[in-house]
Amino acid sequence: MKTASAFVTMLALAVVSGCQSAGPRGGGVSRDEGFKIAVPTFETAVKQGELQTVVVSIQRGEYFKRDVKLQIKASKGIGVDPTNIMVNASDKPDVQLTVTASKDAALGDYRVYVTGTPATGQPTSAEFKVKVVAP
Repeated sequence: MKTASAFVTMLALAVVSGCQSAGPRGGGVSRDEGFKIAVPTFETAVKQGELQTVVVSIQRGEYFKRDVKLQIKASKGIGVDPTNIMVNASDKPDVQLTVTASKDAALGDYRVYVTGTPATGQPTSAEFKVKVVAP
């Protein structure tokens, strides 16, 4: 019973947090002057020959007001679009990515790497898993 209760609590926390995890902080020196890249926490499943939309977010510190250039790279075998995007300081922090698997993509696990580079300050990165499954 305790295990089931702990599992339900953990699942509820994941849903409330948007099912995203954040990478290390980039940007400025203090916490409020930095940013993190939030990516999906759970493995994203993509069927062969189909696409899946994924949301990546920039979590800005209270005083971080800079543009961030995102560079997205996928493991060989899957595709991602866009591969470069500028998120201006005044933009919404969410970016939608399209992950695709060709009809003949090998089944298995892949990774998508997201690197955020601010106009000034330190870059940071995060990654998430993609699993190609049979249709």
